[in-house]
Amino acid sequence: MWPRSVFGRLFISVLAAVFVAQGVAFTLIARERHRFVAEANVREWSRRIVDLTDALAVLDPHARGLARARLERMVPAIHSSRALRLPVPAGPGAQGLAPDFAPASSGLPPAPTGDFRDSLERELKFLLGPKYGVAVSTASRTPERVISVSREPTLGFEGGGRRYDVQVTLPDGDSLRFRVAQGRGGPLLPHSLVLDLVLLTIATAGVLYAVARSITQPLSRLARAAEAVGRDVSQPPLAESGAEELREAARAFNTMQERMRRYLDSRTRVLAAMSHDLKTPLTRMRLRVETLADPEDVKERFGRDLDEMEGMVRGTLALLKGLSDDEATQPVDVDALIAAVQGDFAELGASVTVQGRTRAAFRGRPQALKRCLTNLVSNAVHFGSQATILVEDGAVLTLRVRDEGPGLAPEELERVFEPFYRVESSRNRDTGGTGLGLSIARDIAQAHGGTLYLRNLPQRGLEAVVALPRLRRGA
Repeated sequence: MWPRSVFGRLFISVLAAVFVAQGVAFTLIARERHRFVAEANVREWSRRIVDLTDALAVLDPHARGLARARLERMVPAIHSSRALRLPVPAGPGAQGLAPDFAPASSGLPPAPTGDFRDSLERELKFLLGPKYGVAVSTASRTPERVISVSREPTLGFEGGGRRYDVQVTLPDGDSLRFRVAQGRGGPLLPHSLVLDLVLLTIATAGVLYAVARSITQPLSRLARAAEAVGRDVSQPPLAESGAEELREAARAFNTMQERMRRYLDSRTRVLAAMSHDLKTPLTRMRLRVETLADPEDVKERFGRDLDEMEGMVRGTLALLKGLSDDEATQPVDVDALIAAVQGDFAELGASVTVQGRTRAAFRGRPQALKRCLTNLVSNAVHFGSQATILVEDGAVLTLRVRDEGPGLAPEELERVFEPFYRVESSRNRDTGGTGLGLSIARDIAQAHGGTLYLRNLPQRGLEAVVALPRLRRGA
């Protein structure tokens, strides 16, 4: 499930980090909102209880009893002395009945503890002062005559939560019992805030996509350019764009490509000139050998040596042509190319069989591919009596050329690709080989971005495997 590309990994990683950050932010906001709502409800119920206590404390016992009975029968609502029109006695006796609220401290109210019951009790004790007794307990299930001060949910809370009884003891010894509901938590976050956060996440994801793409796209171009240079060093320079590091990488790549091109051109020109210059003395030597008056066996030995030298020169030119070939890349019908090679060897009386077919044309250099396949089939026919070509097509086009020869020693499987290396010189002289066929074939395979290697078959024979990857889209 983990993406394989740098772009995918960068985008998923940063997006996951954004989601985690948003999740943490959601949690913190929801927790803070829950705390704020709980504190607001504690203060609201405390204010109502203090307001009612203030109104009832100034009444004489008889009037207080009537007012309490009236409050206990009422549907829970926001009670206050003004809303209930409670009678406030006047005259000399009224002053003795006036409430004497003296907060426990003149400083700030107590900090919330996180527990609704404890916070409510501490808040009431602070507001009523030490002359009033306050006790908050879980409401009993048995019917009792209490004054309910909460009914409607407030500040995002739903009704039906836990209920608590608040008993307030007045200075004259009388007590009042109030009932409040903590309420159940409603939505953690308002729908509008959730929608805003979702839209913010989507916008962030879009920005991350653009940024990650701007970082990884130059890397993709660099990879495609490197693959193209492996096929043909004469490629246009890579555009230097993106961040400073990416521009430096593209600049270094262009410099490397230019140096490679100059080096190959210089080597090709030097070796081509040397090979061309060798033809002139070889031709003169052949003419002189023909005019010798020595016996025929001497002339024949001279002729064989000259033929071998001339074959090496031709092989060198063929090798250089493979390195600096400017043949255009085009779709190649590999099946038709194999059939042409099979027909060429059939005219020489060699047995070449073909198994398998390609699924589509392969983009490459047709003459170079034919030269590569011809060299491999020639080796198989000369040293293994016959050749079999197996075609396997997929993401990689694989051509296997098998023979029925004795194979090679394990230490020779790689050395035979060295230019002019021959396992058995006598056998190569008989067949006219120069030791360049496999080297040329591997250069052609590598110029197409592929590989060429040899392996011994389990029973008998040698297999040459050419693996040619198909071009990716956009490359």
